[in-house]
Amino acid sequence: MSKTLLVTGASGQLGRSVINHLLDTFKVPAPQIIAATRTPANLADLAARGVVVRAADFNDRTSLENAFQGVDRVLIISTSEMDLKDGRRLKQHETAVAAAKKAAVGHLLYTSMPNPEPVSPVLFANDHYGTEQAIKASGIAYTIFRNGWYQENLFMALPQAIASGHWYTSAGEGRIAHGARDDMAAAIAGGLAAVSNESMTYTLTGPHAYTTAEVAALVSEVTGKPLDVVQVSDEALTEGVKAAGIPEDFARIIVSFDANTRAGRIAMVTDAVETLSGRKSKTLKQFLEANKVALAG
Repeated sequence: MSKTLLVTGASGQLGRSVINHLLDTFKVPAPQIIAATRTPANLADLAARGVVVRAADFNDRTSLENAFQGVDRVLIISTSEMDLKDGRRLKQHETAVAAAKKAAVGHLLYTSMPNPEPVSPVLFANDHYGTEQAIKASGIAYTIFRNGWYQENLFMALPQAIASGHWYTSAGEGRIAHGARDDMAAAIAGGLAAVSNESMTYTLTGPHAYTTAEVAALVSEVTGKPLDVVQVSDEALTEGVKAAGIPEDFARIIVSFDANTRAGRIAMVTDAVETLSGRKSKTLKQFLEANKVALAG
C-alpha cells in the first residue's frame, strides 16, 4: 500500500524544497504528498501539480489533528518562533507531536539541530532537545534530522564583512561544515520517502568543516576582496551586533552560534546527506562561486 507523506511548513524554503524533491528526485506520486501550511493560497503551484494542500496552524491543535488524519509519515519542520522568554516554539512542537499521536500517525520526522542537549550554548537549543524528547516519549517511530548550519546563513554576515574588509567573530578556531539548504532538503525528502519504519537520528552537514579564517580565505579567493577576521569576546560581539540595529534577543542568539562553534559542538562532518539524497553535496567553494556577486555587492 502507498504511504501518504505530509510536510508541515510547506510554504517555507525548506518545506518547498523537500516537496519538490519528493516529486522530482524520488518520484513520489503527487496525490500521496500533503503540503500543510497556515497559508494554503500560497501553495497554488503545488496544488496544480496534484499535491494535496491542507491548512495547519501550530497554535491550533485541532487544525493539526485534522491535517494529520489518514497520514502515514509526518515531517515536522521546526517553526520560526524563537521567543527566548515563553518557550513558544517548544509548545508548538509538543502540540504537533500530540496531534500526530491522536491521529495515529505511523512515523514522525523532525528537523532538529546538532548536539541540542541542555549544555548547548545555542540559546534556542532546548526547543529542539525538548521536541526530540517529546517525540521519543510519544512511542511513535521517528527520524530526527539534526540539520547543521546552512551555507545560506553566511548571507547574514558576509556581505557586510566583505564591504568593510573585517569579519568580527567570537568563534575562535571552531569549525563548521556548512551545508547547502537544498542538499539537506534532498536528504530529508529521501528519509521521508523511505520505506523503513526504524527509528533513526541523522546529523546533516556539508562535506568539509572550516574555521572562520579558512572561510574568509575562500571568500577572498572567490571574490578577489581581502577579508580580515577579527576575534572578539562574546560581549563585544553582542554590542557590535546590537549597534548594527539587531534587537538584543536576536543579537544574543547570533552570538550564541559563535560560542557553540568555539566549543567545537558544530564541527562534525557526516556522509548522511549523500547517503539519504543519493547525490554529491555542494561544497562551500561552489556556493561562494555561485553567489559571489550577491555576496560582494
